Amino acid sequence: MRMMVFFDLPVVTRAERRAYTQFRRFLLSEGYDMIQFSVYGRILNGADAQEKHMKRLVANLPPDGSVRVLTVTEKQYASMALLVGMPLFQEKAVTANQLLLF
Repeated sequence: MRMMVFFDLPVVTRAERRAYTQFRRFLLSEGYDMIQFSVYGRILNGADAQEKHMKRLVANLPPDGSVRVLTVTEKQYASMALLVGMPLFQEKAVTANQLLLF
């Protein structure tokens, strides 16, 4: 599974820029990779991990703006079409076998 976080945060005042920076740093520290500007994603290992990360996101939300979350399966994520540009290093194909932990 992959959890995708989409956000649009105001950055007019100093406090808003600080909230934006803190939220972005939180995402990076939690293992999210930037897919596009204001679109971050991470690989999850099941529904339990989804619940855990959703709670952590809610606890670290900025006070203003718009933040959305979408969870998709690896098959759905792999069917995404890149229309312009080159795929990022973080977007390499990860098979279900590579997600298994021993």
